[in-house]
Amino acid sequence: MSTAYIVDAVRTPGGRRGGSLAGIHSADLGAHVIASLVERTGIDPGAVDDVIFGCTDTVGSQAGDIARTAWLVAGMPDHVPGVTIDRQCGSSQQAVHFAAQGVMSGTADLIVAGGVQNMSAIPISAAMTLGEQYGFTTPFAQSPGWVARYGTQEVSQFRSAEMIAEKWNISREAMEKFALQSHLRAIAATDEGRFAREIVPIAGLSQDEGPRRGTSLEKMATLPVLTEGGRITAAVASQITDAASALLIASESALATHSLTPRARIHHISVRADDPVWMLTGPIRATDYALERAGMKVSDIDLFECNEAFASVVLAWAQELNIEQDKINVNGGGIALGHPIGATGTRIMATLLNELERSGGRFGLQVMCEGGGQANVTIIERL
Repeated sequence: MSTAYIVDAVRTPGGRRGGSLAGIHSADLGAHVIASLVERTGIDPGAVDDVIFGCTDTVGSQAGDIARTAWLVAGMPDHVPGVTIDRQCGSSQQAVHFAAQGVMSGTADLIVAGGVQNMSAIPISAAMTLGEQYGFTTPFAQSPGWVARYGTQEVSQFRSAEMIAEKWNISREAMEKFALQSHLRAIAATDEGRFAREIVPIAGLSQDEGPRRGTSLEKMATLPVLTEGGRITAAVASQITDAASALLIASESALATHSLTPRARIHHISVRADDPVWMLTGPIRATDYALERAGMKVSDIDLFECNEAFASVVLAWAQELNIEQDKINVNGGGIALGHPIGATGTRIMATLLNELERSGGRFGLQVMCEGGGQANVTIIERL
């Protein structure tokens, strides 16, 4: 089986909801990272076999196969196809998996894998709002088969985050300390220039807008809980964000043909799922599975990235797998940097790659919770 290599990885800064990137069309956001990736690697764009982009809520500016549209908006050759995929929060991480599988199978040599999401233009509640217009309130409510299997109980990320906090006995205070740590780490990484290599400025924005320099445990403690009697507040949840990100995945023959120097290789890819009602526990099962399939232990991994959809998700995952906090999200995560749903997977991978290079680590593992109880896991090896 052929090896899949990461040649380069780029991302836009994360724009806050209603911030600097809110008015940029999703196709133009995606086009920006595509054009930047082509320019940085010096590849002939006509040699690209496919463009695979993650995106959720593919309506409005994100409809009509945004991967293909973004490629064309970037001015790239029209014979290169594009496909948009939706594995919820893991969409662009799955894009990397599909790209790697294409290379490993020998059916492709060069693939652009990434994602885009303008959450200011199309809020996360867009699909729900459309549903309400047609008389139902959740995507499952009109499915007799779903109701027969899972009943009419609420299925939401907020309920799942609360259930996880309760089951793993994670206090509000512990989650707020984790959230503050995310901001402090992201601010330090920004000030030290750790993101400089991965960020391609756009619309005058060169740094992430999410990290809050003025936040504190005292301020977090004043926020209301999202559900009555619960522990989750906005402070311990990921931020709504606008962004795009992309990687160039190549085969060994493509490296030689196009004189490319790889930065990492894809060591392992897998995806598993858990109870869809619990929804956000998938990373636990998926990480166990990935390490077993890869013949590795937690101690073999130098750096971990677990998407901070909610603090309880990461803390429960770390507790269950006995992972040290100083190896997890060392430059901050979604609580500080934001979670631009369709683009988060490759945003995280760009950050993981750069931090492995900066710190001299060898293996990095990335995992994220996803709608439906799913979770993708990628292990990369720095070269």
